[in-house]
Amino acid sequence: MQLISYIVKHTQLNEKNIQNTIELLDQDCTVPFISRYRKEKTGNLDEVEIGNIVTFKAQFEALEKRKLAIIKAVEEQESLTPELQKKFEQATDLVTLEDLYLPFKKKRKTKAETAIKNGLEPLAKIIMAQNANEIDYIASQYLNDTVVNEDDALEGARHIIAEWINERTDIRNQLRNQLERFAQITTKVIGTKKDDEKAQKFRDYFDWTESLNRCPSHRLLAILRAENEKFIRVKIEIDEERALEKIEQRIIKSRGECAQHIQLAIQDAYKRLLYPSLSNETLKNAKEKADENAIQVFSKNLKQLLLGAPLGEKRILALDPGFRTGCKLVCLSAQGDLLHNETIYPHAPQNNSTEAIKKISSLADAYTIEAIAIGNGTASRETEQLIKRIHFKTPVEVYVVNEAGASIYSASKIAREEFPDYDVTVRGSVSIGRRLADPLAELVKIDPKSIGVGQYQHDVDQSKLKTSLDIVVESCVNYVGVNINTASVSLLSYVSGIGPKLAENIVSFRNENGAFTSRNDIKKVPRLGGKAFEQGAAFLRIKNAKNPLDNSAVHPERYTLIKQMAKDKGVSVSDLIGNKTTLQSINLNSYCSDDIGLLTLKDIIKELEKPGLDTREKAKVFTFDQNIKSITDLHEGQLLPGIVNNITNFGCFVDVGIKESGLIHVSNLSDTFIKDVNEHVTLQQQIIVQVLSVDVARKRIQLKLHK
Repeated sequence: MQLISYIVKHTQLNEKNIQNTIELLDQDCTVPFISRYRKEKTGNLDEVEIGNIVTFKAQFEALEKRKLAIIKAVEEQESLTPELQKKFEQATDLVTLEDLYLPFKKKRKTKAETAIKNGLEPLAKIIMAQNANEIDYIASQYLNDTVVNEDDALEGARHIIAEWINERTDIRNQLRNQLERFAQITTKVIGTKKDDEKAQKFRDYFDWTESLNRCPSHRLLAILRAENEKFIRVKIEIDEERALEKIEQRIIKSRGECAQHIQLAIQDAYKRLLYPSLSNETLKNAKEKADENAIQVFSKNLKQLLLGAPLGEKRILALDPGFRTGCKLVCLSAQGDLLHNETIYPHAPQNNSTEAIKKISSLADAYTIEAIAIGNGTASRETEQLIKRIHFKTPVEVYVVNEAGASIYSASKIAREEFPDYDVTVRGSVSIGRRLADPLAELVKIDPKSIGVGQYQHDVDQSKLKTSLDIVVESCVNYVGVNINTASVSLLSYVSGIGPKLAENIVSFRNENGAFTSRNDIKKVPRLGGKAFEQGAAFLRIKNAKNPLDNSAVHPERYTLIKQMAKDKGVSVSDLIGNKTTLQSINLNSYCSDDIGLLTLKDIIKELEKPGLDTREKAKVFTFDQNIKSITDLHEGQLLPGIVNNITNFGCFVDVGIKESGLIHVSNLSDTFIKDVNEHVTLQQQIIVQVLSVDVARKRIQLKLHK
């Protein structure tokens, strides 16, 4: 199978579009660039479709690499025949390929290998032929110094037969099919762990049985975590009698003495070789599917969080609340620069609330504060109530900000480089303030796993998780665009074609030479060549540039075309931008060529109507119920305002203003069947919920979405 046909088989995409996309990828073009600026080439494939091409291209290349390695290994054993080589070359997946290679694979010393060395392979072949009688007598012909009696000989022959059975592709696939369809996952608590306090969160799985193929991803990951923490034992089970019968039907063709020995060999092969291997493979496959599901959930959540509503360039006072250690306070400029920091102690045990109010009021005046950001951790509600007691001279909006990951950032290398003269508490407060101004610009500095949106992110394949999350971050950054004159190294490193090293070079160049005044200036950055400029320039914005197109998503390669459009309409480029009537009157067909088509031209017109527009919503003030201060204040039937702070496959979690988040189970989101929780709620969405039940002891709150 060739690369294109392999990708077509897995994606059902148009062959020509796949071919063109691969050519662009081979030219080191990035997914964001291809999807946005090469639509004619790809047939308007989106980032997900192009990403699938990338994935299956890598899979195909890995498969072909493995084929070459296997063919070489078998050839070195002098066992490669033209027929076998053809089978290897025609394999379309790794499972089939590895099954074909199994008889030639170097193994640890096996019972079958020992039996073969003892000269028992001819006896095994006689038994498998199933047309001999007096097997004990025949076996007596194979006795030697190591095979001392007929029972030893027959046992050795059965070991050889068991290995042959294990290596049969048809039998392995048959058992795989049974495991995939009928396997049950069964759990039992380890006796000594039953009363362990840490094990109680897994007590639902102390004695659990469920069809493996019906086990939801979050439940399987929870079960496997409990097993890893040695609270339970996990087994994969199927009907053994039925499985053995299926194998016997494929092998046993007679009822004589040989059949009895083959039957024993089948039982041995099943229990010792086939079942342990294939049940582990089945559980591994189920785990991989659960990982993919969990990673998909995490990716959706991360995308929503990164594209969360920014407040914009405002002067912000940010607070990281606390009781005994006080509230860490910082004042930030509209560009996010740190102007002032100190600690106030309005809460117990100091209770210096009067002094704290005066301090916040005076700082708000001194730095012309427009908004206040309060971290949603310990003492958040108390700090919010304190702020609302202050009578500011000018209007100040108050926001409670999700501070998940702020402590990770504050202790990171990035934070130390940004604020070498300040401790972690100051850096954490700065992060809270900046993520109100622009969640995307600040959250890219934090390992996505530490942001706390997802399910079992520490239990899934970490390499796949990182790859997926990096793709999400890259997509979001390029979707929004980046102000090259204010962006951090972290943010710039996700821009198409840039990467960490060029991002550092851009910031160094900016620090040494001042702000960029045009996109052409970007070419002066050391080591930033033509390919990097082609891939990244349109995603890098320059505010107040002499050429207004430099603050738009229009690619520089189209500037000449836009000048021609303006000339044809008798206006300047500046007058053309934002002039919807003139833009809509342009006959786009007259500008089509071999290089550019209607898809790209329509994108250009759309961008020129509102160049550089941030499509994200603006941040909105939200107020929790002031009467709810702890879980004990909740009771059944209450209606409360809340914010969705996490989404999983089994529902969503909602912050109602206390330490514990409540769960809206998927069954309580709607009266109809829900396939995807994201179709009903989004991260950071402000909603009204009804309290269904409160378990104070287990700190669990069950909620329902109130229509």
